[in-house]
Amino acid sequence: MQADCCTKQQALLDAKTLTWTPTGTGKFDPNDEEGWTLLPNDKVLAVDAYVPISPFPYLPNGKNSELYNPYSGAWTSAGSTKVQLWDSNADCGGETNATFELGPAVLRADGTVFYTGSNTCPNGIANTAIYNSYSGRWTPGPVFPVVDGITDINIADGPASWEPNDKVLMMASPGFGPPPSVFFEWDGRQLTQVAGPPNAPIDASFYGNMLVLPTGQILLTDFSDDIEIYTPTVSRNDQEEQEIAPIVFQVPQTLHRGGSYEVSGIRFNGVTQGAAYGDDVQAATNFPLVRITNLKTSHVFYARTHDHSSMAVASNALVNTHFDLSKMQETGASILQVVANGIASAPVFVSVK
Repeated sequence: MQADCCTKQQALLDAKTLTWTPTGTGKFDPNDEEGWTLLPNDKVLAVDAYVPISPFPYLPNGKNSELYNPYSGAWTSAGSTKVQLWDSNADCGGETNATFELGPAVLRADGTVFYTGSNTCPNGIANTAIYNSYSGRWTPGPVFPVVDGITDINIADGPASWEPNDKVLMMASPGFGPPPSVFFEWDGRQLTQVAGPPNAPIDASFYGNMLVLPTGQILLTDFSDDIEIYTPTVSRNDQEEQEIAPIVFQVPQTLHRGGSYEVSGIRFNGVTQGAAYGDDVQAATNFPLVRITNLKTSHVFYARTHDHSSMAVASNALVNTHFDLSKMQETGASILQVVANGIASAPVFVSVK
């Protein structure tokens, strides 16, 4: 599904026929500045940004959120976010000074969406909110704290990412645009500041972009040639990880270099889309990777995956995907794993010819 920025219009692309179908009836406001979060119930969550594109009015105190239902093709209200998330500048000059920005939103394995805010008026602090996708209820989250005397930390535009320990890593900065950037983690109870990369003192939050790697680490870019990797602390036990890890049910035991194969199982799409930003960029990884490790050399190869039967997150439905082995794949006894959101399935022994 894709959206036109400046209207309420959305459309669905059929990737096989390359045809578009209109969808998204009942949207309350234009799509501009809004991000989408895929939920375990297959619906899509959006927080309204109230951008006053004619004929839509400026509603400085709006707190509405919406849900898109892929089965009906319609939007309905998801209720009030309880606290202001979008930057309306309602008490700091009104519409002329508003940015209408929103922060990133990340679905966690527990079914909650952590939504970061950009509104810092009138008290100079930015809010966060939590949406429970199972109960359909919003609750206020913590405000961004004061750090080194900086009182207006928020994420007007910027990245956040899910971690395999079910925390959310985020990049914030003061106001809309100026450095420095400050990094936090949300663990479901509190915001904790964590160390930033070397460029944090000169980066604003909108410089950043995050991606969940197959290793479970987080890749961060910032428009420079300094690429950083964040390694989350491990806080989930083996049982918790097994509850969300992919499980392979069936795959050929003999694979040939250059061949194409199918693998089936459950939880191939992970529990979340992974990283988020907002309206400017998304880096979703809710699709399976196939990793093959040669037992003799320990060399790791990734097969190209395609034609996934589903993209649904946090689902236990039976799914499958196709994967293509490289002609340069090493032969011999190997193990195959399906990886989603940086978490790998139990290994399956295969022979590569």
